[in-house]
Amino acid sequence: MHFADVILPLPLDGTFTYSLPPQWQECVKPGCRVLVPFGRSKHYVGIVATLHDNKPTGYEVKDILQPIDTQPILLPEQYRLWQWIADYYMSPIGEVYKAALPAGLKAEDGYRPKTETYIRLTSQFSSEPSLHIALDMLQRAPKQLKAFTDFLYLAEEGDVTRDELLNEGHALQTVSMLIKRGMLETYEVEVGRLNHSGEPHPENIKRLSAAQERAYNQVLMSMMKKQVTLLHGVTSSGKTEIYIHLIQREIDQHRQVLYLLPEIALTVQMMERLHRVFGDRLGIYHSKYSDAERVEIWQKQLSGHPYDVILGARSAVFLPFQRLGLIIVDEEHETSFKQQDPMPRYHARSAAIMMGALAAPSPSVLLGSATPSLETYHNAMTGKYGYVQLTERHQGIELPEIQVVDTHDLRHRKMMHGPFSPLLLSKVREALERGEQAILFQNRRGYAPVLTCKACGWVPHCQNCDVSLTYHRQLNQLVCHYCGAVYQVPVECPACGETNLLTRGYGTEKIESEVREVFPEARISRMDLDTTRTRHAYERLISDFASGRTNLLIGTQMISKGLDFDRVSVVGILDADTMLNYPDFRAFEHAFMMMSQVSGRAGRKGHRGLVILQTSQPQLPLIRQVVEGDYAAFYRSLLTERREFHYPPYYRLIYVYLKHRTDPMVETAARELGYRLRQWFGSRVLGPDKPGVARVKSLSIRKLVLKLEPQLNMADVRKYLALAQQQMLQDKRYASLQVYYDVDPL
Repeated sequence: MHFADVILPLPLDGTFTYSLPPQWQECVKPGCRVLVPFGRSKHYVGIVATLHDNKPTGYEVKDILQPIDTQPILLPEQYRLWQWIADYYMSPIGEVYKAALPAGLKAEDGYRPKTETYIRLTSQFSSEPSLHIALDMLQRAPKQLKAFTDFLYLAEEGDVTRDELLNEGHALQTVSMLIKRGMLETYEVEVGRLNHSGEPHPENIKRLSAAQERAYNQVLMSMMKKQVTLLHGVTSSGKTEIYIHLIQREIDQHRQVLYLLPEIALTVQMMERLHRVFGDRLGIYHSKYSDAERVEIWQKQLSGHPYDVILGARSAVFLPFQRLGLIIVDEEHETSFKQQDPMPRYHARSAAIMMGALAAPSPSVLLGSATPSLETYHNAMTGKYGYVQLTERHQGIELPEIQVVDTHDLRHRKMMHGPFSPLLLSKVREALERGEQAILFQNRRGYAPVLTCKACGWVPHCQNCDVSLTYHRQLNQLVCHYCGAVYQVPVECPACGETNLLTRGYGTEKIESEVREVFPEARISRMDLDTTRTRHAYERLISDFASGRTNLLIGTQMISKGLDFDRVSVVGILDADTMLNYPDFRAFEHAFMMMSQVSGRAGRKGHRGLVILQTSQPQLPLIRQVVEGDYAAFYRSLLTERREFHYPPYYRLIYVYLKHRTDPMVETAARELGYRLRQWFGSRVLGPDKPGVARVKSLSIRKLVLKLEPQLNMADVRKYLALAQQQMLQDKRYASLQVYYDVDPL
């Protein structure tokens, strides 16, 4: 095998062929990393896809510069998943490589192991007579003498780290002098960043209730017949306990489990629960972990002693598994499982299902949700997936009572206190007085969505994007939530000079401010993107609320996703209208799911919870379906609409986006691409039109929509799309045009 096809971490399709020098032909295997030249002076770490003897023609083949691995870091089934993601989501495989591997495995200098500095005696002073000489030499340096004798004392217990010696109260300068005098020396020891503490304790697994036991057995039966099973269990029905029993069953049979969750906040809480049972058999993998930690988990999964259970967010689908038996996708309906930017725009649920199909032997896939996505529920109802239902809440806890408040009527009668109805305020106050907890849900962060001039109505907009800026009072800044640009708050209106600038609308920061005024005695915390930028912030917020150190939690959609708190008796949905009025065909589906999930946080152990749902549209059938928890009626009504207007699950969607610095150019290009696509797809092509936000990061955007029957050959669809794009981009006017695809958009 004299040639290697190599994947490079670049936004380029396909692989690149390099020659393999004779001295490395034995050690380089598919899945190994190699350092290769690319372009005039660049070097990249590539991954060998295949080895062969077919010399390319028409160009000079460059040599691989050097191998990096002796054993593959990419397993064959992982590579097959990469190929599927690249093909299905119309993304260059180089982009899949960039998304899949931690940065430390893609860099030329690679991953640097974490080391700790240890101290030992030099060979010159390691014998007993020489120790007495050293002690005599230090008689006139009492600080050094004390540090040296403390070291000798610590060394009796084993190896001594420099930090241990410093923790005895010695200055670094003192220890450095002992090293300079040749009595002590330092040496580095590689230490893992991963937590290996905690013996597994399967005895901590709780007994299943009768309803859970039935569901558990039905899941096992379903997995014998179907590769994918949906566990449809109402909130607080104890799905997690069923998962734990299934995980232990896989471990007993020497198989591994991948447990996917949509949010890092959920991962933090679930980690504690699983760690009590599985101890050091559990590994955690998500983007808030440092790159070095992720590299170490990747390498551990390739070792002879991998984690039996990996708990992670969507990127965990890329990890290597050697004996995968079960994949659990919890809260499978969540949109967070879909990668939006950058490419590849994959859905972790779909990738997990393909993992199950591509691996050998084929692992089972279990999808869990109280509010399944329409596509998943449809697949279960039509027999494509297995279906198991769990309708009882654990320990007989009742589903919460949901009371709808008509905010339109209350505002008309001037009875609203800002964003709060009198009923909401009274019920929250009663809960806090009883020593219970409350959650307030507002799906918009920042202080106020809009800052405006009282005199002329001027509103500040982002210079790079077609959106108004959100006011963040804590930062005293205006922030664009699309490109992240930050602006100073003007002291006067630049249009008319008016100094009275008003805020409109409510973000979580403003809700927090007003709640502090209404409930000064409450211990309040806020969970949104601004307060959870680190993994420790997640842990602190959840720990404080779970332990009762805080008793009123304000948050965005983060708080809707399966978090379990025992003392929450009241949940307030402050403004359902922002979800219901969103201009998207999935708006009602997402609203139903979010409201149902948030409601599920109320009424844990002890008594029935209460949900106050504030809306100006209480007459909508959707509101009644949320109140009654009638998922089946919601599903039927939505399916009728989806069938009529050619939307999923009856049709497949592909969005084609075009971006360019000038608006006329992107308009012209979009019209031309639309014309070309209609030659093949006819009326299945809609647009072009401007998306809701038509300029982001100084680039103007247009969108084309393809509505495709499921029976169409998707390989042909992708071929025609690529051909139309290729033909159009031959025009030099479009040299800087960006075209990309969003397959199965959310």
